[in-house]
Amino acid sequence: MEEGQGCGRPRVAVSSCLLGEPVRHNGGHSRSRYLTDELAPFVDWLPLCPEMAIGLGAPREALRLERSPEGPRLMTRRSRRDLTPAMAVLAAERTAELAADGYVFKAKSPSCGIHGIPLYAGENAVTRQQRGMFADAVIEAHPLLPVEDDGRLNDAVRREAFTERIFAHARLRELLESPWKPRDLMAFQARHKMQLLAHTTEGYRETGRLAAQAGTRPRDEVAAAYSIAFRTAMAAPTTVGRHVNVLQHCLGMIGDGLDPVRRADVAEVIASYQARRVALSVPLALLLHHARGAAATYVEEQTYFQPYPEDLRLRNHVV
Repeated sequence: MEEGQGCGRPRVAVSSCLLGEPVRHNGGHSRSRYLTDELAPFVDWLPLCPEMAIGLGAPREALRLERSPEGPRLMTRRSRRDLTPAMAVLAAERTAELAADGYVFKAKSPSCGIHGIPLYAGENAVTRQQRGMFADAVIEAHPLLPVEDDGRLNDAVRREAFTERIFAHARLRELLESPWKPRDLMAFQARHKMQLLAHTTEGYRETGRLAAQAGTRPRDEVAAAYSIAFRTAMAAPTTVGRHVNVLQHCLGMIGDGLDPVRRADVAEVIASYQARRVALSVPLALLLHHARGAAATYVEEQTYFQPYPEDLRLRNHVV
């Protein structure tokens, strides 16, 4: 393996209550079993409860967002304390120093929710389209950061997409934090080609163009441009059609390593995936098996086949 191309262990910021810490307003927690039981062995957590961090205890008075001429205010419901200045200071500090590959927020929280948070005027909610105050600051400061909440992670497609992105970000971070050379960036790009293509053709081309410039442009300039292009590409959603395109590319790259009968078998399985009769894991496993048998090393080494630890089993659902 080329220097700087390790597996990548994501650093994931997370609302503390989702890891089982009793920091919610009622003194309880909101433990996410996916996070604590499945993802935890493979990531390093960066836990934070913004409300505790600004000095509130647990249990504590409930909070809500309220409309004002200056924008949403974070208020205690009963005692009418305005916590906006304290939360703004905390958000500015934490966003400036955030070194994470992803963030999982607590859903429906006036500080941490990423969507659907009510904004009140008096006793009436005038909209339910707000973000929590702290989460909004993080997202605005880091627009390419993979972000989800615990509720949305219950959806198999969103869970797989988020997990794929945090591991891709971690591999890139690991490379760029190393004393990488132009050949290392080219090797990183080569291993990620099919994964990038499954997200966006434009991003696949742009990252390739930037990696090819690694030996002719200033190192820091290339690193910054490539990082943006790579993370932007990974943020584009995959689709069944894009996966089919990549699967067919991989079949083509195995080339003469397969006889006509085996090629037809693989093509049939790809068609079954396209028709939504089998999960993506089925054609992937078959292609990887044949790539190894045919000594198609370039295909076998594509991160597309194992974008995160296999034990997570996130591609076993039928779309």
